[in-house]
Amino acid sequence: MNIKLSSLLAVILTLLLCFLWSSPLLWAFSTALRSEAQTVSGLQWLPDPSTVEAFVNVLTFGSLPTFFINSVVTSLAITGVTLLITVLAAYSFSQLRFRGANLLFWSCMFGIIFPFEALVIPLFRQIYHMGLVDSLGGIILPQIVSPMVLFVFKRFFDQVPKDFREAAILDGASEIQVLLKVYIPLSKNIIYAMAIITFIGAWNNFLWPFLVISSTENMTIPIGLTQLNDSYGVRYAQNMASALIGGMPVAIIYVIFQKRVASGFLAATGLKG
Repeated sequence: MNIKLSSLLAVILTLLLCFLWSSPLLWAFSTALRSEAQTVSGLQWLPDPSTVEAFVNVLTFGSLPTFFINSVVTSLAITGVTLLITVLAAYSFSQLRFRGANLLFWSCMFGIIFPFEALVIPLFRQIYHMGLVDSLGGIILPQIVSPMVLFVFKRFFDQVPKDFREAAILDGASEIQVLLKVYIPLSKNIIYAMAIITFIGAWNNFLWPFLVISSTENMTIPIGLTQLNDSYGVRYAQNMASALIGGMPVAIIYVIFQKRVASGFLAATGLKG
């Protein structure tokens, strides 16, 4: 009886927490499906009647499509370059022996200590002198280095049996072939997990794009959402519709690849799922 009661209480608590977590999202959907007049007419959960006018307006008359494209371009570029750099570096630190390897690796790990906010001023000065202020390149370049992703890949490569690499070398494979044919296939789940996390981080990044971008045509979704108010005041339905459209790609990607993300973290930590 006690076991059944505790299970029932756990289910009730879970449902309550689920409702509390999802209620802001449900309210956002409800607001986006109303007319602008309904959003200020009073407190009501369900739109009456519902309309997709807000979605049509932000996609047709606003700059949201430009913000969306900029976010896609920058996030994909950051994710791709980050994975390329960190996989190559992790393999080198893990499997190759060269002078100063440990010093260089821990110098890279030293970057984890400093929060990004502490590096904003020197990064901005560097981007300014490179002529990349107010450009997509200025958004991408400072974000393509991730010490944490490097650490995760190196830790996994360290766990791969040395016999795999030695056997491939004896068969005449070069180091790059060993990486592509042995280590990459073994680390697919981790690559998926790190790719999704990097993509989400780049997509949601607000501080750096806010500092480096000034023109509307180069803004990403997080920055563009702050520019939606016009001379007629706040348009709540359009703001909510824009926010939902901006967050939809991240939600869809995570739902599709959530099992690979979980498997990647289990593999990275050495646990078996």
